[in-house]
Amino acid sequence: MDRGTVGSASRGRLQVEIRHHGASAVVTATGELDHHTADVLRGSLEDCVADGYTRLVVDCAGLEFMDSTGLNVLLGARLTVEAEGGAVHLANMQPVVARVFEITGADAVFGVHDSLDAALAE
Repeated sequence: MDRGTVGSASRGRLQVEIRHHGASAVVTATGELDHHTADVLRGSLEDCVADGYTRLVVDCAGLEFMDSTGLNVLLGARLTVEAEGGAVHLANMQPVVARVFEITGADAVFGVHDSLDAALAE
């Protein structure tokens, strides 16, 4: 059951919205994820885990840029939820964001999906 947007946060060039879809927390990041904005995403992901969600789906459709700080936020969230038996799934990555995962090999440790529907169906 999709409960609509249950939270949002923003700082400068990054907007993050959270909604719940069944057992998943869907975190939608829009804008630029970098050293200056990473705490917004980190806090949102931590809030999801604190609320008991260990299946996180990050919708990257609106993410226009991501640097290594953003990657580290996602890797940290992955470690946290995997320790609880969960997983982080990534959906709708733009080519510029997908390239960061390809270069670092991080795409091998996340569930990566072409669409949000595919990520939620898994």
